[in-house]
Amino acid sequence: MPLDTISTAKSHGGTQGVYRHHSRTTDTAMTFAVFTPPQAETGRVPVLWYLSGLTCTHQNAMDKAEYRRLASELGLMIVLPDTSPRGPGVPDEEGNWQFGSGAGFYLDATQKPFDENYQMYSYVADELPGYLATHFPADMNRQGVMGHSMGGAGALCLALRHPELYRSCSAFAPITQPTTADWSKPAFDKYLGASSRAQRLYDPTRLIEDGKRFPEFLVDQGTADPFLDTGLRPRLLEDACRHAGIPLRLNMREGYDHSYNFISTFMDDHLRWHAERLQA
Repeated sequence: MPLDTISTAKSHGGTQGVYRHHSRTTDTAMTFAVFTPPQAETGRVPVLWYLSGLTCTHQNAMDKAEYRRLASELGLMIVLPDTSPRGPGVPDEEGNWQFGSGAGFYLDATQKPFDENYQMYSYVADELPGYLATHFPADMNRQGVMGHSMGGAGALCLALRHPELYRSCSAFAPITQPTTADWSKPAFDKYLGASSRAQRLYDPTRLIEDGKRFPEFLVDQGTADPFLDTGLRPRLLEDACRHAGIPLRLNMREGYDHSYNFISTFMDDHLRWHAERLQA
């Protein structure tokens, strides 16, 4: 499992690195970032995945999410995958920021021509963890997952489908029901087929309706988010969790929008939430 190091830099006593490898899952080169805290010098450390939103790469959160100081203090390894496969041979829709490049929705596409490369669910859930276990001092028995927007939906789905892998899950402004939201439904139809039951596998509320469970969730949502009422709809997740008996801490943050100004403000709360559940 060869891995190329693109860059490393010292930060808060740990190391922020960016890496590249050829993915057998997406059949493309994939780039991801890992922050390794100083505690990794003496042993394996818990892993916290951060899944970014539409149009993002690993770089956005690495530059704007402000996680390294507290991650270093808490001893958390932070992993930031890309949001989609990329490259000249990867099918895309130029000018459509809600589909294709930067918009993989953390699902495994079934419709041609997208099924050849858009296998982001399997990449994040199965392939990339193998690289962590091989090349980094990662304790794969202590994993948590978090994400923003599209990545928030991905994080919730990963936790619900694999409660045996993840001890903790949180989200910033997640797309709570992507099978019906105006900015995700068209992508789901193209990737998975318009009438496909497979769409439910990548929809947090549908998974809960279908019997999937997770011990608890933390969600932060800004009240000034322009996508609140049509794309995100946190009350749908709140209703699904209430009916299923899943504890949900939903924080509606007055005046905050959808940007990294919002995420960085509450990142410490989420890191502490995960640390409490991953350190034991």
